Amino acid sequence: MDVSVFGTGYVGLIQAAALADVGHRVLCVDIDPNKIKQLQQAVPPISEPGLSSTLEDNIKAGRLLFSTQASDAVEHAELIFIAVGTPADEDGSADLSHVLNVARQIASFMESDRTLIIKSTVPVGTADQVTHAAYEELQRRGKEALNVRVVSNPEFLKEGSALADCMRPDRIIVGTNDDEARNQLSELYAPFCRNREKLMFMDNRSAELTKYAANAMLATRISFMNELANLTELLGADIEAVRKGIGSDPRIGYHFIYPGCGFGGSCFPKDLRALLHTAEHNGMPMRLLRSVTDVNDSQRHILFSKLQALFPDGLVGKSIAIWGLAFKPNTDDMREAPSRYLMEALWAEGASVQAYDPEAMSECRRIYGYRNDLHLCATRDDTLEDADALVICTEWKNFRVVDFDLLASKLRARVIVDGRNLYNPEHVAAAGLHYSGIGLRHIAPEAPRP
Repeated sequence: MDVSVFGTGYVGLIQAAALADVGHRVLCVDIDPNKIKQLQQAVPPISEPGLSSTLEDNIKAGRLLFSTQASDAVEHAELIFIAVGTPADEDGSADLSHVLNVARQIASFMESDRTLIIKSTVPVGTADQVTHAAYEELQRRGKEALNVRVVSNPEFLKEGSALADCMRPDRIIVGTNDDEARNQLSELYAPFCRNREKLMFMDNRSAELTKYAANAMLATRISFMNELANLTELLGADIEAVRKGIGSDPRIGYHFIYPGCGFGGSCFPKDLRALLHTAEHNGMPMRLLRSVTDVNDSQRHILFSKLQALFPDGLVGKSIAIWGLAFKPNTDDMREAPSRYLMEALWAEGASVQAYDPEAMSECRRIYGYRNDLHLCATRDDTLEDADALVICTEWKNFRVVDFDLLASKLRARVIVDGRNLYNPEHVAAAGLHYSGIGLRHIAPEAPRP
C-alpha cells in the first residue's frame, strides 16, 4: 500500500521504517530540511537499535522516501499518518496545534478521499477536532463533498526496543467506526498479524484513552515499588527479596516492579500530566494518579539525598562520577532523566560531575554545553579518576559487571550510590565500599583489603 507519514520524530520515523520493511511504499514529510537531508542518507536523528540499517535497506529498495513538501505526501497516498509532536502546555494539557495544522494542511491539498491516522499521543476527543479542522478547510475550498476518515491508532513503543516493538506488536489499537477505514487498516497491518490477530477495533475515544491508561498503569507500578522500597529501607528489609516474592504471583508478575530513581523520558511524565488535566477539566480529579506523579517527583531527588547523607560535611568541591545519562538503556534520550536532576542538584551544591553514557554524551553536551563542572569521559572507568563517589543512574548492560577492588582503589570516599540496584550488596561491602541502593538492606563495608 502507499502510505504517507507527517512527522519524522521518534514515533513517525519508527512507524515509517516498520511499514516500509514489510513492503509498503512510504513517503515521510517534515518541515526541517536538514533532518530530511540526513534521513535521505539513512542517518537517523535518534539512537534506536536497528533503525539505521532498516532505513538504509528500505531507502535503497525505493520503499522509503523523504520530502519537505506536504503536497507530495497528500498526493502519494490515501492513508496518511499524523505523527507530529504534542508538547505539554504549562497546565499539563497536550498542545494539539501541530496535529490540527497538519490536518488542515492535508485538507488543503486533497483532491480525493483520504484516511488520516492519528499516531501522535493525543487526549480524548482529538479525533473529533481533527475531523472538524479538516472539513473546515475542505469547506473553505468548496470541496466538502470529499470524505475524510479519521482513525486513532496510538503507539505503544518502548524506547530502546521501539523498532522491534513496531515489527512485533503485542496489540494494534484502531479507533474507528468507518467500515472503509477498518478495511484499510486491516490490509495495512496484515503483515504484522501473521501469527495471530493483533488488531483491536474500538471507537476513537476509547482508543485515545487506551494509550494514556496503559502508561498510567505502568507508571503506577513503578511509583508503588519506589515508595515500597523507601519503606523497606526504614524497616531494614530487602526490596529485591520483596520484589521476587510478589512478582512470583502471576496476578502481579515481574514487569515494571523494579525500584529505582524515578521514571523519566518523553512519555510517562507528559502523558500522566495530560491525563490528569483531562480528568480535572471534566470535574473528576484522579487522586491515585496525582499520588503517582508526586511519588515520582520525590524519587527523582533520592540519589542526591543519599549523597548528602553520605557526605555530612557537604558536597562543595567533591567530584562525583556518574554512570548513565539517558533515562533508560539503548537510547540517547535525556528528557526528564534522573541524571539531570542529580547533576543540577550537585552543581547547585558546588560539586563537579564526571559522566559517561554509551549513547547520550552528545545529547548531554547539547543540553548543558561546556562548563567547568561537567566532564564527559571516554569510558566508564575514566570517570573514576579523582572521583569521590560513583552514582549509577542508568542500567546499561556494560555497567553490570565491575571490578569492585578497582572501584575501592579509585573512589576517594569509597562510596557507590546505585539508582538501579545492579550489584550484590555483600560483594560490594567485601571490597570495603559503602553501597547505597534503592530499598536494599544496608551491609557495613569490610575493612579495606591490603
